Amino acid sequence: MTLGWCDHTIGRLARAIESQEVSVRQVVDETLARIANRDPALTAFTSVLGDSACLDADNADRDIAAGRYRGPLHGVPMSVKDLIDVGGVPTTAASRVREPVVARTDAPVVARLRAAGAILIGKCNLHEFAFGTTGEDSAFGPTRHPLDPGRSPGGSSSGSAVSVATGMAFATLGTDTGGSIRIPAAACGVVGLKPTFGEVSCDGVVPLGPSLDHVGPLTRCVGDARLVYHAIRDHPPVAWPHSTATIGTLGCPRPYFLDRLDDEVRAVFEQAVTRLADADWTVEDAPIRYAKDASAVCLHLLLPEASAVHATSLADRPTAYTPGVRLRLELGRYVLAEDYARAQHGREALGRAVDAALAGRHALVLPSLAIPAPPLGASTVEIGGETESLRAIMLRLTQLFNATGHPAISIPCGLTTTGLPCGLQLVGRRHQTDQLLDVAEACEAALTD
Repeated sequence: MTLGWCDHTIGRLARAIESQEVSVRQVVDETLARIANRDPALTAFTSVLGDSACLDADNADRDIAAGRYRGPLHGVPMSVKDLIDVGGVPTTAASRVREPVVARTDAPVVARLRAAGAILIGKCNLHEFAFGTTGEDSAFGPTRHPLDPGRSPGGSSSGSAVSVATGMAFATLGTDTGGSIRIPAAACGVVGLKPTFGEVSCDGVVPLGPSLDHVGPLTRCVGDARLVYHAIRDHPPVAWPHSTATIGTLGCPRPYFLDRLDDEVRAVFEQAVTRLADADWTVEDAPIRYAKDASAVCLHLLLPEASAVHATSLADRPTAYTPGVRLRLELGRYVLAEDYARAQHGREALGRAVDAALAGRHALVLPSLAIPAPPLGASTVEIGGETESLRAIMLRLTQLFNATGHPAISIPCGLTTTGLPCGLQLVGRRHQTDQLLDVAEACEAALTD
């Protein structure tokens, strides 16, 4: 079967654009046609920037023809989560609370994409204010899973993940406060990278929990994630001693992280670990001390921070919020200062515990999401004969690394028997995101051979 350009990776597309095998305008036109065909059923986009994308495409073609090729993102159609400012376009945060708020300038991450030559194709739907894991509480309606429209694609970067999974964008930017890049990446079968905390600017991005918020890419492969990460990061990463070896040791924190998994997710994960071992990776147990306290620590950090961010609008326009988001924001008003201070101490202890688990190892390996994509409207899930909160179970495997700031990436690792994607999460040392990407590329190769 011949693939359209929308089904290729950035790496393949970039070679074709640089050699002028294909024009940027042709790629943009094909991408816009894909959006027109697929998005009405999926609601991945809050706005499509068709006119400006076509204008930018024509300018890119002229520059490339004149020998002014900027690099592998030049002419590549990308989307961004509608939490990130794009100059002249409303930043809705998928909420009625903010309408209409038109951004005056691009967020730094968007400006850096434009400087690299990327074409902004549209802004993506999300769980309102990024405060949810399913993508269904939105002023634009729920984003739907591309393989099963009755299911959630994960959240909060729901539309971003769907845009990449369906070829409506070659890459996208999402945000991650408790797992909001990695969760939808796992649910939709794409790659999602949360860099080290502070490596990528959050200026011009509507905050949720400022000490937990991250911006990062969702892409079709790890190599593409590296390209976008390098374009948007604030500074070159701290140097690390690069080894020529691509195989090494992974630590698996089985206690807590593997205690509560859907049976099919567990089976896919264990098969992936076996394949990594067959590819000569050493996978050894690496428990994380205090992991069972991660949820409480993260809750007592996020709730008061989010409530403080929304204090004015929550007082002035409470009914404009969706009920679930409003409830969580109001709960933050009742977290005591001593609880927040205690959570900060817990964060430090957890950070040291993750560092200890990583000592002598290339990365940690664990599932990204404990369940397959859940049905829209679900609030609980059955695991091991017990009923679990859907929100809690979706955050269970990711939120710790927001509190500690370690870089983490989700890569596809297989399908359930009904064809729903599962994700494998790799966690690296702080400020060594490039090393984590090296490990992820090697693991990706082992899992796709």
